[in-house]
Amino acid sequence: MAVMKFGGTSIGTASAMQQAMDIVAGVQKQSAPLVVLSACSGITNKLIRIAEAAGESRLDEAMGLAGEVREHHRELVETLIRNTARRASLMERIEGYISELEMLVKGVDIVGELTARSFDTFCSFGELLSTSVFCEAMRQAGHDAEWLDIREVIITDDNFGTARPLDELCERNVREVIKPLLEQGKTVITQGFIGSTKDGKTTTFGRGGSDFTAALLGAWLSAGQIQIWTDVDGVMTCDPRIVPEARSIRVMTFSEAAELAYLGAKVLHPDTIAPAVRENIPVYVLNSQRPEAKGTVITNDSELLEGMSYGGLVKSIAVKKGQCIVNFRSNRMLGRHGFLVDFFTVFARTGVSVEMISTSEVSVSLTISDSPQVEVIARELGRMGEVELEHRVATVSVVGDNLRMSKGVSGRIFSSLKDVNVRMISQGASEINVGFVVEETDVPRAVQTLHHEFFSGEEACGIFEKPVCKE
Repeated sequence: MAVMKFGGTSIGTASAMQQAMDIVAGVQKQSAPLVVLSACSGITNKLIRIAEAAGESRLDEAMGLAGEVREHHRELVETLIRNTARRASLMERIEGYISELEMLVKGVDIVGELTARSFDTFCSFGELLSTSVFCEAMRQAGHDAEWLDIREVIITDDNFGTARPLDELCERNVREVIKPLLEQGKTVITQGFIGSTKDGKTTTFGRGGSDFTAALLGAWLSAGQIQIWTDVDGVMTCDPRIVPEARSIRVMTFSEAAELAYLGAKVLHPDTIAPAVRENIPVYVLNSQRPEAKGTVITNDSELLEGMSYGGLVKSIAVKKGQCIVNFRSNRMLGRHGFLVDFFTVFARTGVSVEMISTSEVSVSLTISDSPQVEVIARELGRMGEVELEHRVATVSVVGDNLRMSKGVSGRIFSSLKDVNVRMISQGASEINVGFVVEETDVPRAVQTLHHEFFSGEEACGIFEKPVCKE
């Protein structure tokens, strides 16, 4: 049994939704899948704007945007649903959701405050609308599809915006609610991203949470595979906007994928990997616009890795822009235990996560996201020593499980970067990535050079969907 998750661009238009339906229909021939959908592309951003406008008493703006959400889904219905009775019933349902949305707008406007709980409710309408249209279109096409409100199954804590599931309760609900439907041969259509508290208040997992939903459901169902359908041909060797020759990686390990997610790769939500790793369920990253492409398989199964020619020294090059280097120096660090505890307490107190770090006896260099908090941290650290900030930098990370057992990798990396000004270097404790920091303007040159170094020779053969070198 497969869990199939479709992202916003894969269902954002009538033609895209039809393509996704065709993909689901193909899987149905083997067994009924569980289908998890995001909101249509652009809708969640629009709902966020509605929530913010309501919270700031810009009622006309909020209601106008709500009308745009209504119109988007009305156009989907008019294109996809031909049967007059089905169309009228579905439009009534959509109108019900939009009416709820407009009532929420008015309520927040009257109170004059947008709470985290209200914000999650605003954001939930996108998935409820997309799944309603998709399920009805599947039924019209003759498929035995069942719409399910995932809030009845995934019960979470009350950390609105960053909720986490209550695993034992959720797993029991999945066994009692979803599994019987699948065993009856029904294709279950449900929402990603959202859940609810024990007392029925809507929660969300945060942006990208639909991937997490799919992985959780896959783990609780002991699914044979989890499919993440996107608009790219799997996990790429690097950002194709930087290197047009970037290729799709055929197979990679969970540790490589998790590292890439943390280091800035956009395909996977970082939390997606954990439930799949726990149950050793392979994750397929596929392109809904090119379903014939093989995409990427993420797995720890040794037979699967060997069977797909898992190899290559480097798997991918990840970039994270919008970073700031914090250079700190103090002679008080020399030989004094506990100093770094005080140092990092500053970051904990301001709620800022450290991305990359390099230390010496009397200095620390690290990267953090460039934000207004940077100046607050600089003032705090200035009481302890000398502080220098370097803005508009980016981290570049070379990732691959085979790095841990290969000699000379760092030499090859930095020899190829002889014309790039490297501001900072750090090798992760995981031993599967080597990272460094460059100015944002140097990112294209650095990535293009590295990609040529590691993906143009014979060692690159076999790890891509199509060979990049001659047999």
